[in-house]
Amino acid sequence: MRPLEIPIPTDEERQILEEVYQSTRDIRLHMRLQMVFLAVEHHFSAAAIASIVRSSEETVRRWLKRWMAEGIEGLKDRPGGGAPAKITSAYEELLLASVRLRPRSLGQPYSLWTLRRLADYMAEQTGIRVTYETVRLILQRGDIVLSRPQHTISSPDPEYKVKKRRSKRHATG
Repeated sequence: MRPLEIPIPTDEERQILEEVYQSTRDIRLHMRLQMVFLAVEHHFSAAAIASIVRSSEETVRRWLKRWMAEGIEGLKDRPGGGAPAKITSAYEELLLASVRLRPRSLGQPYSLWTLRRLADYMAEQTGIRVTYETVRLILQRGDIVLSRPQHTISSPDPEYKVKKRRSKRHATG
């Protein structure tokens, strides 16, 4: 392959390269800047740089070409990749509004929400199926925590508490 003809950066461009190199915490950007410095300051070939940074010659060439075309911005990772997000702000708003209502008022056959029930309900309403952990994280961002229900036994009998205490004493005594 023929060697890349790397343009000599101006003093201002060198200063910017140096500042970004010294200040970045992005290890990938740091390594790409090293590639540029090795090419510009030491006139190393792509093959020599590849052996130093433990990368392929093709990868080094690609980053040097992007730097020549776009400057430092070309060395940064481009956004993207992965599947598009399932969750929309409308989904989150509906979830937060639903969890604040009693399930029975929304036509559900139970009286308390659980994460799984919320995930199922939201899938029915929106067609978007997410895990109950995703539901928990959305609720957490909305400062809502579902706790386990506390089951209590009560009675309309005015003497219920007295009778309950009396039965506990007899059970332990």
